[in-house]
Amino acid sequence: MPFVSANEKAALGKKREELYKAQIDVQDRIRKAAALGDLSENAEYHFAKEENRSIQHQLAEVEMKLKNASVISNDDVPEDVVFIGHTVKLMDLDDDTEMLVAIVGEAQPTPGGGDVTHVSANSPMGEALIKAHVGDTVKVRAPRGTMEFKILEIVQ
Repeated sequence: MPFVSANEKAALGKKREELYKAQIDVQDRIRKAAALGDLSENAEYHFAKEENRSIQHQLAEVEMKLKNASVISNDDVPEDVVFIGHTVKLMDLDDDTEMLVAIVGEAQPTPGGGDVTHVSANSPMGEALIKAHVGDTVKVRAPRGTMEFKILEIVQ
């Protein structure tokens, strides 16, 4: 059963609503394109049908995640303990660089880009950080070797 924070479950619900609206729009385009007649050479019709299949696939994935997700609350977690839904500032002890890492649940996709690196709670880094305290040094086993990070603060 995938674990998610309350914010992640809300984001999945929002994504589901966006997909429902997109599906209605695409189905309307399919009806309009079909009304034009000859479907064999109707590119708009075929494109809209393919887009509808893609939306249905995404919608099924989101529905499955929402159905199976278990919401983890961090209300009872002490303020200095890292948990799912937290963003933490780390210092890489190899080169003294700082980075922001957000711990996300299993059902939430990890967005790319930005200043914050999203890591799954089940990843090696996520497992090392979960339940660690501010000020702790954690070791993360990675393909390129073991890395060490000091937890500087919980940002949110």
